[in-house]
Amino acid sequence: MKNNLKALALAAAVFCAMPHAQAANANEEATKRHFAALIAPGKEPKLAELTMFFTMMPKGGDLHHHYSGAIYAEQYLEWVDKEGFCVNKTSYTIEKAKPSAGCLSGQDVMLDNIVLANLLQRWSDKDFYNHSAIQSPPDRQFFDTFAYFNPVASTNAVDGLQRLKQRAVQENLSYIETIYEIAPIAQDADFDRKAQAGSLTDADFAALIAKLDKDQAFQGWIGAYLKNVDTVSAGIDDANFTLRYQPFALRFLSPSQVFSQIVSSFKLATSNPKIVGVNIVGQESVHVAMRDYELHMQMFKFLKSQYPGVKLALHAGELSLGMVEPEGLTFHIKDAIDVAGASRIGHGMDIAHESNPLAIMKKMHDQKIAVEVNLSSNDFILGIKGQAHPVTLYRKYGVPFVLSTDDAGVSRNNLSGEYVQYAARYQPDYAEVKKLSYDSIRYSFLNDADKQRLLKALDGKFAKFEAEIAASQPKAGR
Repeated sequence: MKNNLKALALAAAVFCAMPHAQAANANEEATKRHFAALIAPGKEPKLAELTMFFTMMPKGGDLHHHYSGAIYAEQYLEWVDKEGFCVNKTSYTIEKAKPSAGCLSGQDVMLDNIVLANLLQRWSDKDFYNHSAIQSPPDRQFFDTFAYFNPVASTNAVDGLQRLKQRAVQENLSYIETIYEIAPIAQDADFDRKAQAGSLTDADFAALIAKLDKDQAFQGWIGAYLKNVDTVSAGIDDANFTLRYQPFALRFLSPSQVFSQIVSSFKLATSNPKIVGVNIVGQESVHVAMRDYELHMQMFKFLKSQYPGVKLALHAGELSLGMVEPEGLTFHIKDAIDVAGASRIGHGMDIAHESNPLAIMKKMHDQKIAVEVNLSSNDFILGIKGQAHPVTLYRKYGVPFVLSTDDAGVSRNNLSGEYVQYAARYQPDYAEVKKLSYDSIRYSFLNDADKQRLLKALDGKFAKFEAEIAASQPKAGR
C-alpha cells in the first residue's frame, strides 16, 4: 500500500510539473527563434532590438571591472564639488583649490556645454572618432584619462559603489568582481639594486616579506585597506546584487614597489572573504612593464607558493603586433598561467603570437582557465575587432571566456553593450549567449555557496526573461 501511495504521489508531482516545464521549454524556444531573427545571416543585425534584448537579459557577472574606470566623469565632477576642489579650465586637471575664474566647480563645468564636451574628451574616450581635434594615439588617450580624475577616484567610494550597483541592477547584472583600490606599497633600495643586477632569488623575496611584516606603517596600511572594504561594502549585497573585490599592483613601478603590492594583495585576500583574488594592472606595453614582466610572474609564483588558496586574475597579453617588439608577444599569457598560476586571464589578446598557442589553449581548455574578453577596450586601445579578435580562437578551441566591460566609465559603455557587440559580430546562437551569462558566475572567484546561490537565482531570472520575450512575439495565425 505504501509503495502504491508513493508511486501515486510521484506521478502526481510529475503531472503537476509537466505543464510548467513545457511552458518553460516553449518560452526558451520562442526566445531562441526571436534572437536568431535579430542576427540572421546575410542581414544587417537589428542593433536596436539587440540592445533591448541584452538590456533585459540576465547577465550574471562582470569579472573584469576597474572601479575607478567604471565611474562616469559626471559623477567625478560631483565629487570635485563635495571635496571642495575645482577643475582647471585650461588643463582640465583637478586642483585642490577653491573655484575661481580659471578653475571651475564641477557644477559650473556641467553647465558649460563647451567646457563639459572638452572635459569628456580628456576624461573618457567620448568623441574620439567623430571629431578632428589633435589627439593622442588611442592607447595613450585611454590610459591618460586616469590621471585626470585620480584626485577624487578614491573618495566617496560608498556613493560610487552604490551607484554602480544601481546601474548594474538596471541592466540586469547580478555580480561585479571589481579591481578596487591599489594595494599598500613600500620601496626597498637594496631589493631594487638586486633586481637591476638580475640577481634576485626566492631568499630575497622571503627577506623583504619578513621586513614588511615588521613594518608597522605597512601593516597599518593593510589594516586600513581591510577597514575600507568593510565600510564600503556595507549594504551592497542583497537578493539582486553581489559585489566582491580585488586589490592590485601597478606593473610599471619599481620592482620592490610591485613586490610589496603583491605581498599586501595576498595578505588582504587571506584576511577578508570579500576580497576574492589579486591582480596586476597598468599598460602592459610600456618599457618597465615589458622589462620586468618575467620578474613579476616569478613574484606571483613565490607568493602563490606561500598562499596557495589565493586566486589570480592577471592582465596578460594586452598587446598587438607593432606595439612592442615581436619577441614581447610570445610568452605573456603562457607565463601568467605556467609561472604565476593564474586562474583567469584578463584580455589575452596576443595568443595568436605566443609560442605554441595551441598547447596554451589546450591547457586553458583542460584546466578551465577563462579569458576575460573586453571588446570595446580591445577595439579602442589595440585596434583589434571583428575576425582579428582572438575571441574567435578561444571559441574555436574551446577555451572558456566571459564578456566584461573593463572600464565602462572611460569607454562610456555597459555590459549589455558588450553583449550587443559580440552578438552582432560573431552571430552566436541563443544557447551560447545564455551560457556566457552563466559562465560569468561559474568562473567567478566567489565561494561555492555564493556561486550556487547566484546560479540558482539566474535560473529564475532567465525563466522570467524568456517568458517576457515569448509573450511579446506574434501568435501564429495573427
